Amino acid sequence: MNLKDRINQDLKDAMKSGDKTRLAVVRSIRALILEFEKSGAAKELTPEEEIKMLSTAAKKRKDSIEQFRNANRNDLADSEEAELKILMDYLPKQMDESEIRNEVKRLAAEIGAKSKEDFPKLMPVVMKELKSKADGKLVKIIVDNFLG
Repeated sequence: MNLKDRINQDLKDAMKSGDKTRLAVVRSIRALILEFEKSGAAKELTPEEEIKMLSTAAKKRKDSIEQFRNANRNDLADSEEAELKILMDYLPKQMDESEIRNEVKRLAAEIGAKSKEDFPKLMPVVMKELKSKADGKLVKIIVDNFLG
């Protein structure tokens, strides 16, 4: 089942169950899909495009959570966290820190990265490899620590 079909089914289920948070998230994902289809880009919604779209939506929510926490608006941050949790159900499983660290070590050994000066060489390789599997901010921190 592709993302569009899954979203349409989940939309029906959320409406029947009365889960307002899930309904809002599923509607926002559906809106992203419709926006992509009507963009006139004349390309199909591939699994890579779906992941990119969902990752962007998740990143926006993470940024919102951070901003709300900084402004002591925990009520809004909690709401965003609930939405993010639902959104993460549609994304591939994210790697944890130790898995990312192992990949960084492996890739650094492959390209011979050893110092801070090698950051511009290593970071693009790591991000290409871990594209939708890990949070970019976390990857950057781990690469910095590894090279530092």
